[in-house]
Amino acid sequence: MKDAFGIPQSLLVLGGTSEIALATARRLVARRTRTVWLAGRPSPALDGAAEQLRGLGAEVRTVAFDALDPESHEAVLGKVFAEGDVDLVLLAFGILGDQAHDEREPLNAVRVAQTNYTGAVSAGLVSARALQAQGHGSLVVLSSVAGERARRANFIYGSSKAGLDAFAQGLGDALHGTGVHVMVVRPGFVRSRMTAGMDEAPLATTPEAVATAIELGLRRRSETVWVPGALRVVMSALRHLPRAVFRRLPV
Repeated sequence: MKDAFGIPQSLLVLGGTSEIALATARRLVARRTRTVWLAGRPSPALDGAAEQLRGLGAEVRTVAFDALDPESHEAVLGKVFAEGDVDLVLLAFGILGDQAHDEREPLNAVRVAQTNYTGAVSAGLVSARALQAQGHGSLVVLSSVAGERARRANFIYGSSKAGLDAFAQGLGDALHGTGVHVMVVRPGFVRSRMTAGMDEAPLATTPEAVATAIELGLRRRSETVWVPGALRVVMSALRHLPRAVFRRLPV
């Protein structure tokens, strides 16, 4: 069970090699979290992440999980919840894709959408049902400011995150009053492996800063978290710009 300050004893990470997720896991383990499940495709990176968290004192187990195989989600995640209560599920998987290439190769664009949206809908609903059955817990969904308004430079990725964000908000409303808390996290440009080599956007942040914001959001039982917080104002302004003006911006 979570303590009075919202720090979970147990954590399930969907997307076990995500830099944001692992920064969050390290931060929570340093506070109170003792049991961590890392769900992802079996790989040396997943095993290495587990060893890193074990070195911090957590009991860590890995589970084979594929966002692109929604038919397996109920069985895979069901086994995790059968081991005991899970206080926090962190839905952190996702791919950026290559906009220019994916526009020419529609199947690649579909893979971005299936990973970021379809896979998340499946895993999110399975996790939400399990959390509701145990009567408590939080589901944290990593969205993105890219979902606030489609940009020419990344509208495939942005549209998938827009769908995920809307889904997570609706799920939070559906679960209100059940004891299950849903929190949507909207980071801006995050310096990570995913964005390596890309031109850095204004108000760029780090996995560690996102992890700090997630912990604070859990303590406050926030429903939406922007990272950094100033992006809330920036994106509100961009969202309401006339389309003809928005189209001319270097975004």
